[in-house]
Amino acid sequence: MKKNFQETLYCLILLCMLVHLSAQKEAAALINWKNSLNSASIPSWTLSNTRNSPCKWTGINCNEVGSIVGINLSNSSLHGTLDRFDFSAFPNLTSLNLSSNTLVGNIPSGIGKATKLIRLDLSRNNFTNSIPREIGNLSNLLDLQLSNNFLNGPIPLTIQKLSKLTKLNLKENQLNGTLPPEIGDMESLEELDLSINKLQGTMPSSITRFKNISLIYLAFNNFSGSIPEDFSPSSLRNFCFGYNNFSGKLPQGICKGGNLIYFDANDNKLVGPIPESLRNCTRLRRVRLEKNILDGDITNVFGTYPSLEYIDLGDNKLSGVLSTNWGRCKELSNFRISANLISGNVPPELVKLPSLQNLDLSANNLTGKIPVELFSSSSILLRLNLSNNKLSGQVSVQIGNLARLQHLDLSANNLSGPIPKELGSCQALKSLKLSMNKLSGKIPQELGNLVALQSLLDLSQNTFTGEITPQLGKLTKLEVLNLSHNHISGKLSSTLNGLISLQFVDLSYNNLHGPVPNNMFWQASTVALAGNAGLCGEKTQGLSPCKGDTSSKIPKKIERWKLIVAIVIPLSVSVILLTFTGIFIFQRYSPVHPHGKDKDLGGKNSFFVWNYRKRIDFEDLITATENFSDKYCIGKGGQGSVYKAILPTGDVFAVKHFHLSEEMEVPEYQIKNFLSEIHALSEIRHRNIVKIYGYGYLEGSMFFIYEYVERGSLQKLLQDAEEATLLNWGMRLKIIRGLAQALSYLHHDCTPTIVHRDISANNILMDTEFEPKVSDFGMARLLREGESNWTATVGTYGYIAPELAFTMKVTEKCDVYSFGIVALEVLMGRHPHELLLHLQSEVSDVQLEDVLDKRLAPPTSPIVQDLVLAASLAMKCINENPTYRPTMHQVSMNCEQRQFNLSLYFPADYIA
Repeated sequence: MKKNFQETLYCLILLCMLVHLSAQKEAAALINWKNSLNSASIPSWTLSNTRNSPCKWTGINCNEVGSIVGINLSNSSLHGTLDRFDFSAFPNLTSLNLSSNTLVGNIPSGIGKATKLIRLDLSRNNFTNSIPREIGNLSNLLDLQLSNNFLNGPIPLTIQKLSKLTKLNLKENQLNGTLPPEIGDMESLEELDLSINKLQGTMPSSITRFKNISLIYLAFNNFSGSIPEDFSPSSLRNFCFGYNNFSGKLPQGICKGGNLIYFDANDNKLVGPIPESLRNCTRLRRVRLEKNILDGDITNVFGTYPSLEYIDLGDNKLSGVLSTNWGRCKELSNFRISANLISGNVPPELVKLPSLQNLDLSANNLTGKIPVELFSSSSILLRLNLSNNKLSGQVSVQIGNLARLQHLDLSANNLSGPIPKELGSCQALKSLKLSMNKLSGKIPQELGNLVALQSLLDLSQNTFTGEITPQLGKLTKLEVLNLSHNHISGKLSSTLNGLISLQFVDLSYNNLHGPVPNNMFWQASTVALAGNAGLCGEKTQGLSPCKGDTSSKIPKKIERWKLIVAIVIPLSVSVILLTFTGIFIFQRYSPVHPHGKDKDLGGKNSFFVWNYRKRIDFEDLITATENFSDKYCIGKGGQGSVYKAILPTGDVFAVKHFHLSEEMEVPEYQIKNFLSEIHALSEIRHRNIVKIYGYGYLEGSMFFIYEYVERGSLQKLLQDAEEATLLNWGMRLKIIRGLAQALSYLHHDCTPTIVHRDISANNILMDTEFEPKVSDFGMARLLREGESNWTATVGTYGYIAPELAFTMKVTEKCDVYSFGIVALEVLMGRHPHELLLHLQSEVSDVQLEDVLDKRLAPPTSPIVQDLVLAASLAMKCINENPTYRPTMHQVSMNCEQRQFNLSLYFPADYIA
């Protein structure tokens, strides 16, 4: 008996010693990792006190014997790597949460040694490279969260070994490749989020084995092919496949279980009818099926949805009539079914909905009158678009009840009668479009009460008569005014000079007469005033001088001689001086290449350097780059590669070598791009634009020689986790201001105007002082008056203005849109594709925190106000309608003077 007791006691003592040694080992491993992090991290972790057990440290949870089972350091301002985290030192670790920090580098392969892990959360950090294949060793894992990092490469095939996994979140990374074919082996999976990556290929048929799946998000990838027809799990609540290239039909049993709440498959190539199972899917809250090729009669397809808040069926080929069932969806705030083949009347039941804020039935075949119920005094409508239908009748006087209405579009219908003066009571209106109808009578003076009108006032292509009411001069915020193609008469009132914000005006094809008032519209083009035979004015292009102008009394012969003296003589002197100067520069500074035959692009060889204090020999550039070896390459693009050349003199240059096929003549389009960049850069002098020193066309190859910018592209800087943290909020504002000034210079200070056409984070270079410099003018376009500005769509995907997809007309506003994207990218630290989706789908404010890089500490006053200003300007620049975007001059001035309506996009409590 005594012997057994001694043996038991001995075992207990030995066990305690082992536990103590294990705890010491775990504590030492934690301290070793802590020492690799930033010095301010987790101050409670210390071994200075021998009785200070790691179980009492911040974020540590132990079991009953003192072994660590949980580590939770979420949002702890950690900065460093996991390279020195010894996963094998924690044999009982079941939960590791390091989310919402600024950890960088790889996820180490050693993570596969923590085989007891049940929950692993490394989301919202800056991890790079691929997911280690050893992740498949974590056979007990139930929850894996790796979202919001910079992980790339394919999803490892070993992940399908995680048969117990219930939650897998890999969203917002840069993952590519296809889904593992046997991903369906993870039959316990309940939540799968792979959205916002670069994944491609088809959906494996094995996903039909997801019997417990409730959430599946695949949006914003490059998936193609059809969705398996028998994918119809009864547990499914959230289905989001939008912004891909899926084709084929939607699974008819997608809502077989009746649990579907969110159903998004927009922006694909889906065909066929709406799934029949949606009719009894009464729990639906949000449906997005727009921008597909769906067809079929929807009259009886949809049922009653008491919780439905948002539905968008626009841009399809759906037919039928609108059911009265829609009037039973009492929570519906957004209803859009534009650009389809819907016929019949607008049902009064629909427009009575108490929560309706956005109603868009445009571009259909709707007939009849606009229901008067739409204009109820209890309405909270913000947006109403019934344009491009066949609606008739008059606009009801009760429209004045829509006190909250911000956007109204009734254009392209058969509406008749006058504009009711009660419309002037809709004082929240920012955009009003009544064009292409049969409206008549005078323009009511009450429209002058719409002082919030900013984006647009379009009354064109009607039959309005009478004079332009001077009350319109009160619309000081208005940017676009179109009164063209009416029967408006009388003189232009000088009170319209109050339209100080106008960027575009069209008064053409009316019966206006008399002089154009001073300081008003005198810069308007001939097109904007065409068709008004009675208008006159000296300052307006294309108009005859008004009778009685003293300026027209100068004898024509004297005027002609003065013109000759004033133009011909100075021009002749300038030509002579330029000729001699050119000859001098050519002979003094231009080296002759041994194989050269002439010095222009028409010859076989040409090398010319200007704007640099020293002579540059092309042979030195070849030697410095070892004949353009890849090891000197600092960047590659669609047009060419850029090399760093350090000459024996110590001078450093960037040399751009255009890509050409071997044994081929230089393609015409590359010659055109080459010349375009030469012309665009040769006269530019701006601190935020790279300097070009010379060009060469030698033995079938084309080159640029320009200044070397030390830190490389803005894109690389933002993608590098450590470099990005150097860009504090002040520096990021400096980048946005510098870019705005550069584009304002190109658009407004260069003659002719230069449109860059490829503004992207990759084409913005950063010097040692983090000063931005616009580069790569190979796509630049010079907008000369009288020349065609139509072009093929060019630029970098994700930065191209949307109107180029269908108009292909180059304007300065194309650059403005790209600037807005880059500005948001600077603030967010990544491309704003998710934010763009939110702006397209929501009628709500954007929070400041939504557009700020989570890798930096939150900003403090007073810089918060500057960040709100920058974000507000960027938001305005990415407006889908180019006429609503500001000019770069306006953006630049607002950045300098901090003059902007800060509440435009952000609620007041986010303004310092």
